[in-house]
Amino acid sequence: MRYMGKTTSSRPPRKQAKAQPARTTDKASLADAASLTGHFLIAMPGMLDPNFERGITFICQHNEEGAMGLVVNRLSDFKLGDVLQQMHMPCERAEVAAAPVLVGGPVQPERGFVLHASGKREWESSYRVNDALAVTTSRDILAAMADGEGPERVLVALGYAGWGAGQLEQELRDNAWLTVQADDRILFDTALDERWNAAVALVGINPANLTSYSGRA
Repeated sequence: MRYMGKTTSSRPPRKQAKAQPARTTDKASLADAASLTGHFLIAMPGMLDPNFERGITFICQHNEEGAMGLVVNRLSDFKLGDVLQQMHMPCERAEVAAAPVLVGGPVQPERGFVLHASGKREWESSYRVNDALAVTTSRDILAAMADGEGPERVLVALGYAGWGAGQLEQELRDNAWLTVQADDRILFDTALDERWNAAVALVGINPANLTSYSGRA
């Protein structure tokens, strides 16, 4: 099973496991919903797709060609030690081996992504989301983590969530999602089962009122 794969492309993937039919769009279409790169996509209570129900997706890239993100509150059946073992990487650090691995989304669940705080060290294949965060898909970052030399603030996920051109914009118009600027404390410090409520709190509303709420912050 291949968990990490080298890639140098920064183009967002177009595939999504469950989404509305792809819509053609142009750059002007983002006027409906300005780029959500670096935002949380919070599933509204009416979301029935089990991949996203009460889910929070961190949007890594969003432009006229589509969007790509990582679900950040779904626990997988794997620990980081399992991933390292599959990749034939020795790890003698118990705290590293025991680190949780998340389900990043329904697309390419065999592929691994490391979301981490940006730092001085450069990795073989990284995409910088913003000044504070980057996503790396190459083996070198896992090797460094196994040796205790990886980024201090990090999460590992298998798979991703993807939207084709115009799909996310339509779902936003349909009030499927609530959006808000992402908070690093939720990504790296908040317990998984508390992240949805914490993300909703960033918007400043009561989760019980979400059924009649629409909009973005």
